[in-house]
Amino acid sequence: MIDDGSETFTIGQLARRTGLPVRTIRYWSDIGALPPVGRSAGGYRLYDAASVGRLELVRTLRELGLGLDDVRRVLAREVTVAEVAAAHVAALDAQIRSLKLSRAVLSTIALRQSGTEEMTLMNKLARLSALERKQIIDDFTDDVFAGLDDTNAHFHARVRGVAAELPDDPTPRQVDAWIELAELVEDDGFRALVRRIAASNSEDFRERSREPQAYLAFAKQVAALAGGAQERGVAPDSAEADALLDELFGVGADRAAVLERVGVGPDLRVERYFQLLAIVNGYEPQPGSAAAFPWLAAALRAHVGG
Repeated sequence: MIDDGSETFTIGQLARRTGLPVRTIRYWSDIGALPPVGRSAGGYRLYDAASVGRLELVRTLRELGLGLDDVRRVLAREVTVAEVAAAHVAALDAQIRSLKLSRAVLSTIALRQSGTEEMTLMNKLARLSALERKQIIDDFTDDVFAGLDDTNAHFHARVRGVAAELPDDPTPRQVDAWIELAELVEDDGFRALVRRIAASNSEDFRERSREPQAYLAFAKQVAALAGGAQERGVAPDSAEADALLDELFGVGADRAAVLERVGVGPDLRVERYFQLLAIVNGYEPQPGSAAAFPWLAAALRAHVGG
């Protein structure tokens, strides 16, 4: 008891009342989070009913992950519980994002069966800031289009117009796509390929650039017809392929001229670039047409003059 007659408790009694270990209560008392209200005749620290409430607050704050400095500031009324909670939520959010990113990177490492060197690179790439990721894509596009005019304006806009916006909590698929994208744009061969496309001055490409929707519609038609024939196992030199060419280009079309323009079609890496951007940005990539062009070129070669 203290002088005013109110009930008091020793550390042992407080431990039994709250279920907390004596050692924990003594530590919190030693650091000033739970100051005693008095001393017994034998010199033992004493605590009152308010101390019980204060102890429960300390325990709750600690269980929620707050540090001792924040606990002391709350108890000293230097800051409110709400203010500390808000700051702690922000810290937890950052920690959660970091953990999710670590999980995504580890999933990618497991999927790729990566070694130590690749793992280090992947982790570094995944943890780049949004600004750093943008810089990687900007460096790529600046290099590709340096010194070129806007002859292929539509292609320029497509390559430059999409940022790689990896979210704060990416999925393993998005992390894998971003890493593949970063590796792709650093590849000198890919940069040279995109620059060749950008520098193309063919009449065919200029016409497509003026009418990008028409070209996109044509690419979709190639994917549907030629790609469908390829999937069904239709031979490029078959009568069915010959009929399909008439459907695509019209009866009597100059197939030799068409073949010269089509060649082997778009490089799969260019198509992959746009697919990866879509995945990183959280969109489902559109089915590609590039894989159908080699079949189309083979059919044209087989039926030139048909």
